[in-house]
This record gives sequence, C-alpha cells and structure tokens, in this order.
Amino acid sequence: MSVVQPADVDRDVVDFAVVGKWMEEQGLPGGQFEGVTALGGGTQNIMLRFTRAGRDYVLRRGPKHLRAKSNDVIRREARLLGALAGTGVRAPEVIAACPDESVLGAVFYLMQPIIGFNPQTELPELHAGDAEIRRQMGLSAVEAIARLGALDYRELGLEDYGKPEGFLERQVPRWLAELDSYSANEGYPGPQIGDVERIGEWLERNRPARWEPGILHGDCHLANIMFRYDGPQVAALVDWEMSTIGDPLLDLGWQLATRPEPGTAGAGLFGALGQRGGLPTAEEMIAHYGKFSGRDLSDITWYTVLACFKLGIVLEGTHARAFAGKAPQQVGDFLHAITLELFEKANQLVE
Repeated sequence: MSVVQPADVDRDVVDFAVVGKWMEEQGLPGGQFEGVTALGGGTQNIMLRFTRAGRDYVLRRGPKHLRAKSNDVIRREARLLGALAGTGVRAPEVIAACPDESVLGAVFYLMQPIIGFNPQTELPELHAGDAEIRRQMGLSAVEAIARLGALDYRELGLEDYGKPEGFLERQVPRWLAELDSYSANEGYPGPQIGDVERIGEWLERNRPARWEPGILHGDCHLANIMFRYDGPQVAALVDWEMSTIGDPLLDLGWQLATRPEPGTAGAGLFGALGQRGGLPTAEEMIAHYGKFSGRDLSDITWYTVLACFKLGIVLEGTHARAFAGKAPQQVGDFLHAITLELFEKANQLVE
C-alpha cells in the first residue's frame, strides 16, 4: 500500500513514504498517516504529531535548513532520552530513533506524545485560578531537575555524553568569547548590558572548588517544561538540546535566575503564568531541591549568578543578530530587555 503524503507537509522536510517504510523495518505497524499536525516549540526543530495504525507518535527532527550541528543535537537527544527510560525522570519516551541522516536527509526520532501543557502558551483554568497550584508547579519543576541530577550517568552508559572535567572552569571564558563574537553582526553597537567583566571576575574568584558531575538539562526554565492538566505535577522536561554531563546545580541556578516576577520583561516568556505569579520563593525552591538531592547547596548563589551571566549572553545574541537583519527587531529588543534584567539580578546577588 502506497503512503499518501500529507498536503501541508513539505516532502523535503518529512517524506512520509520514507518514514513509513523505515517504521515498518523497525517492526512498527503500517498503514496511512492520519491527523498529521505540526507542534510548536521553543526551537526551530520540527515536530509533527500523527496517528498510524491506531497509535499516536511525535516525529522530531532538525529544522528544514539544517545548521552545522542539527543532526548531532537530535542524535544526542535520542540517545539521552533512551538512557533515561525507566529512571523515573519525567522526559519524553523514545519509541524508535534513526541516527542515520541518509534515510530522511536528517536524523530523526519518534516519541510518545506528552499529555500536558506548556505554560508559555497555555494556563488551564485549574492552574490559573489557584495560587497554591502554581506554587506546587514551581516545586514540581525543582523536584524534576533534582531527580535528574541525582542519576548516575555512568550506570546509564553516558560516560562520553559530555566532558565534565573542567566544566565550571570553562564557563566564563566560553561565554565571554561568545559575547565577543557578536561584534561580527553589522550595526551591533556592542553589549550594553551592564558590567559583564565585573560579573565574570566575581564568578572566577568564587568558583566552587568541589562539585560532583551529573546529567545537566541545560535550559530547564518553565517554558521548557510541560505540566499535567489535572494538577501541578511535571508531565515532562522537554527541549534537551543543551543537555550534557556537567554540574547539575546549574539547572537549579537556571530555575532561580528565570523565576518569573510579574511585571518584568522576563515574565513575558511564561505567558499567563508569568503574569499571575504565585510561584515558590527562591528559598522554598532551594529547600525543596535539598529534599531530593544530597548535593551541597551552600554555593547556590554562584550557580544563580552563572545562570544569569550565561543566559543573558545567549539572549543577547538574538539582539545582535537583529541589528544585522538576521532576526526580528522586536524579538531582539524583547530579549535584550530580559538580558538587562538578568545582569541586574546578577549584580544584586554579588553585592
């Protein structure tokens, strides 16, 4: 039986005849593809949901115009998610993966659809109307990263998934170099985002001397977490593109740095949740993390400052590209405002 290509899906992006044949080679049932729907996300990666032979799937691959590392990123994601299966960490479940980019023209994998909502785009009535539910959402997010960081990556066969040696030492030079690279964007006046050097020097002087490597999500703010519709619990951590083996306490610092405060530019990243607030305090988040982790939390301010520093520089990249016409000016200005807030938070923490 020939497979009908969905009319609104570019065959150059996903050729369903190719996917169908590959699925059958993996022992998955055949038939026509039904209900093909594009799913939005925080990245340019492509996700398509569909049903085949009564089973629901989500296909994930890199963008139509692949970047230099797009296939490696998807290949790594599939490997990590496969390793996390059965650990209790809330993450998408991989059904099958195709690491060979020659099959479809890009590496891809199939995963189980996640039943839940992304607070960046949706806030159900249950959650919108109850501040305690929103507080518990924040605590559930903290628990999720604590459980992730508590896993033994060696037992999961992830010894070569990252380079933990020198992880903390690399951070400041790595991101200062990234910031310097933005000067290549024509028209960009340079980083007018606060005393970057001062924050960098503070981070270098106060870097923790001892830490324990573990699995790091790398970008675990609330917009990269899906929550259950019937309560505050995390349904899944998503968008694992920045995952590695590093210091998991940076994930906690990331959540503390990005905790949305109503009325700020940063809250705009989190839709109605950011506007309504009700999330746990920083002190509650740190204490809750400690319930699920034996890690020393005495240096958590350092990790929060590093998160402000790193994420602020990442977001400034879009602002720089906007000057050169490589990104929408409105988006660049919005992210620049968040960068300013992140560096202001960092300055307050180091005083």
